[in-house]
Amino acid sequence: MTDAADLVLLDGEIHTLCDPDETHEAMAVRDGRIARLGTTYDVEFLVGTETETLDLGGDVVLPGFVDAHTHLEMVGQSLVHADLSGASGPDECLDRLRDRLDELESGGGEGGEWVLGFGYDESGWTESRYLTRADLDSVATDRPVAAFREDMHVVSLNSVALDRHRDEMPADDVRSEGGEPTGVVVEEAVDAIFEAVEPGVAETEELLRAAQAAANGRGVTGVHDMTRNSRKPRVYREMDAAGELTLRVRINYWADHLDSVIDAGLRTNHGSEMVRTGAIKTFTDGSFGGRTAKLSEPYSDDEGETGTWVVDPDELDDIVSRADAHDLQMSTHAIGDEAVDAVLDAYEACGNPGASRHRIEHAELADDEAIERFADSGVVASVQPNFLKWAEAGGLYASRLGDRRTETNRYAALADAGVPLAFGSDCMPLDPLLGVHWAVNAPAEEQRLSVTDALRAYTAGAAYAGFDEDRLGTLEVGKAADLTVLAESPWEADSIRDIDVSATVVGGEVVHDGT
Repeated sequence: MTDAADLVLLDGEIHTLCDPDETHEAMAVRDGRIARLGTTYDVEFLVGTETETLDLGGDVVLPGFVDAHTHLEMVGQSLVHADLSGASGPDECLDRLRDRLDELESGGGEGGEWVLGFGYDESGWTESRYLTRADLDSVATDRPVAAFREDMHVVSLNSVALDRHRDEMPADDVRSEGGEPTGVVVEEAVDAIFEAVEPGVAETEELLRAAQAAANGRGVTGVHDMTRNSRKPRVYREMDAAGELTLRVRINYWADHLDSVIDAGLRTNHGSEMVRTGAIKTFTDGSFGGRTAKLSEPYSDDEGETGTWVVDPDELDDIVSRADAHDLQMSTHAIGDEAVDAVLDAYEACGNPGASRHRIEHAELADDEAIERFADSGVVASVQPNFLKWAEAGGLYASRLGDRRTETNRYAALADAGVPLAFGSDCMPLDPLLGVHWAVNAPAEEQRLSVTDALRAYTAGAAYAGFDEDRLGTLEVGKAADLTVLAESPWEADSIRDIDVSATVVGGEVVHDGT
């Protein structure tokens, strides 16, 4: 006699994403894994007295979304501190920061506590400029104020914050006009602010719990989380031990921690069902927003400027060779075309980067030769389709790159070349359906994917980037029951970004119920 299921889903439209045309009506889950796929009639035979039943009513079921590039505590910070994303301009950002100041003052916090805001993007404002020291001094002059641009490569500071930390910052990364600092700092100077506002264990847990709920609410069942000088690894493992983690987490440790990772004996894929060691993460260059992505030709709006090496090629070569020698996957940030080429050089020197599934994060500007090298070497392109919002006429890419804007984020070209493609969000924002929407509706043909291919990049592709294709990424008997349930079909919806998530299931447990 076949044992009863723990969970059954009935009367739905279940897309396995193994084959574009394979769908089922129903699913049974037992012990956290998929036990049967078939018709509602067949699966109902597995309903027992203690079986949880979800009547889908025609809702669409997909493999759970895996976000291959996150900074999860920053999602929590936007929920706890001032959320500057979507602000219409500087004035609205300042209003939100003042509201946060009011919360701090009314909550009885410490008098000198930071006023923090996260996620502003000036590229869509009528007045397209960074927030300045003068702006933030209008929020507070007796305590530090910091507003992080959404790419986290740029932060705006008030006078208190700048005066307090300027000596810790490289002079070249502190922006000035007429010899006076504007309050805008970039790259290594931002690190001083990260360190100053780094939360303790209790606050880190608060941030991660808030972020976890938000991620589950968007259908996310797993994340690859970039981790630097953070209490996150401890908190994730404590939540896992307590049975309170509802995301599968791969911890990608920053290269700053490479010696510690090696000394601790950690290797890629070590861990539990819920928390595993991922890759070693490093930078090469900066961002387009900060004009610090490393280009072979100058920026269109800053004649002669070609960007910045955050980690130069010689240092990168050393990091990659050491990580690879200790069986650690690499996950390297490279946005400009010169940076992408430098990472490919470093990976190819290892001999077989495809076997190690070394990754390039972002790869926003990659020419035909680079795409061919991706394909030949098997390097994973870990990319963020939500960045395509900057590719439209008049957007950030047009400002920074001119005619090269349509040469960014060439997902179709990468996929056609056979490059392993993994989608993530970089938490700008964390929303897979928004990313799928942009990938399907991208401005240029070489950027545009079919709905199926975009969904696979956010499921099977991201699972592959995390060595998880045997347990995640598609819906097959024996695989983990990590599921995203959508109220509409992304193949038929007028607007994919506006589809509601009806439910999210991780390991057979319903962790979000949006009905």
